[in-house]
Amino acid sequence: MKALARAAQHLGGAVFLALFGVFIVQITARFLFAKPLPWTDELAVVLYLWAILWACAFMVPEREHVVFDLVWNHAGRRTRQAMRVLGHSMIGGLALLALPASWDYVHFMRREGTPVLGWSFQWVFFPFVLLLLALVLRSLWAIAQALRGQGLDEGAPTP
Repeated sequence: MKALARAAQHLGGAVFLALFGVFIVQITARFLFAKPLPWTDELAVVLYLWAILWACAFMVPEREHVVFDLVWNHAGRRTRQAMRVLGHSMIGGLALLALPASWDYVHFMRREGTPVLGWSFQWVFFPFVLLLLALVLRSLWAIAQALRGQGLDEGAPTP
């Protein structure tokens, strides 16, 4: 599992590095040579989309996501368990419900291409489907952990 996480981090880092490189090419062409390159704008948008969705799906652990934990910090262990199961049931359930329709739409978009590079929109938006799948799997894992009583003491006030 650690090897998969490391591979996901390397791929995410490579996407971000490519985004940075395209951004530098774009700035150089536009301001140094006064010849803007249309493909750099498009590629930067696609790489940005991939970087954000990939990182959210596979790189950022749950504890690093922004949360409103005012109630969590003052709740007891049983209440936290119920909150965690209910919250992840809603998130995972909604992602699971959205998965088939999202895949249908992304798959349908294979017919359309990006204006400059001509890349199929199926591949441009494919990371969204991966994000939904990752949300379902993460939610199932979090529910299983909560039912075993794991991860319920994070953020608890120290006595």
